[in-house]
Amino acid sequence: MPVPVALLHQYNIPVPRYTSYPTVPIWENSISTQRWTTVAGDQLQHNTQGISLYIHLPFCEALCTYCGCNKKITTNHKVEEPYITAVLHEWDLYVQAQEKLPVIKELHLGGGTPTFFSSDNLKRLLNGIFKKAIIAPDPEFSFEGHPNNTTAAHLHALYQLGFRRVSFGVQDLDPRVQKVINRIQPFENVEAVTKLAREIGYRSVNFDLVYGLPLQTIDSITNTINRSLELHPDRIAFYSYAHVPWTSKAQRLFSEEDLPSPVVKLLLYQQGKRIFGEHGYHDIGMDHFALPEDDLYQARLNGTLHRNFMGYTTRHTDILVGLGVSAISDMGNAYAQNEKSLHDYYRRLETGEIPVTKGYFLTKEDRQFKQYILDISCRGKTTFSNAFRSELELHSFPELEQLEADHLIYRSAGGITVTDTGKNFIRNICRAFDLHLLRNQNSNKTTFSKAV
Repeated sequence: MPVPVALLHQYNIPVPRYTSYPTVPIWENSISTQRWTTVAGDQLQHNTQGISLYIHLPFCEALCTYCGCNKKITTNHKVEEPYITAVLHEWDLYVQAQEKLPVIKELHLGGGTPTFFSSDNLKRLLNGIFKKAIIAPDPEFSFEGHPNNTTAAHLHALYQLGFRRVSFGVQDLDPRVQKVINRIQPFENVEAVTKLAREIGYRSVNFDLVYGLPLQTIDSITNTINRSLELHPDRIAFYSYAHVPWTSKAQRLFSEEDLPSPVVKLLLYQQGKRIFGEHGYHDIGMDHFALPEDDLYQARLNGTLHRNFMGYTTRHTDILVGLGVSAISDMGNAYAQNEKSLHDYYRRLETGEIPVTKGYFLTKEDRQFKQYILDISCRGKTTFSNAFRSELELHSFPELEQLEADHLIYRSAGGITVTDTGKNFIRNICRAFDLHLLRNQNSNKTTFSKAV
């Protein structure tokens, strides 16, 4: 059933994506590397679940003007080898911080454009990681591939190393939109690389699509979605374009007058969600859709879905180690982000220290409210704890009352459950447990993109 447009307008406010709590703007701009290394070593040493590993590969040959990721634009592929050497050095520092080899349960290559790197260099990187680790049974290995430069060699090499899931950045198939965002990518390229991945044996193919891009219309996005669904992706990430030119300067390269109006953007979202539903895709939450047989939907059903800086995942680990420039790590009780510039990242590694800079060490209160947010985003419900009950009642209950009045949640004495309508507003519902934001309602809200 369509969501009332008035409700979409009401909740279309700046809200974090909640890949972490507390969110990044709350973190300290400079943290103690020694303290981080001690915390990380202790958490890794006592970890029994296995870990998730994210490797950031920042290089791209061309600038996509909509992109808000940390990237380095170059056509010089000589940058590959020194970067791989640096990442392996960083991994060594984490391995040295504990007495046993880490068990890798999940691994994701993100970017940037991971397939900027040659297949041989990706093998060198991953074999270097695996030499100093134990691979868990049935691991979840995935990577982001650009349809224009992902080759058969990439797909074969990564498959042989255990990768079974690939995410292709489709974004939009309209030539006018592609031109203005500087990402010329014919449908035939997407079709060819998708079919090849399936022939090789990849069991899950995800497409990233974006709504709210400049020059998008209802007709154009309908065509993009319908053509994409001809290829039967197992998962779809339907992201809202986040217009944040104050942090992503490339977004100033096109005119804001070309962006869909707020009303049209809401209609683009509703159109996409309707088409996905008609084709059998289930709403996982926070922009993600999956077919019934996909692991992501099965994890949503059985309550094992997890969320971290890589997004939704079927592998629940409390520890995520992020390697590479600007990568973020989560030790369960602390977060840290690496240096954002290559120069500083390399410089810090040359001194023999883990190159973290920004971060946050969680309090007991933070950890409790982090759990509420994880419960809502992954399971659509949460149970109230007696811990920090007064803070919950003071800050969260007034927000929950409004959410209940708008039929986005059901409330009981012991907790809340998200309604079918509320599934469209997961970020807003998570916000009701964001004490840092609620205590500072007058802070600069332009930090975050809008919910829709």
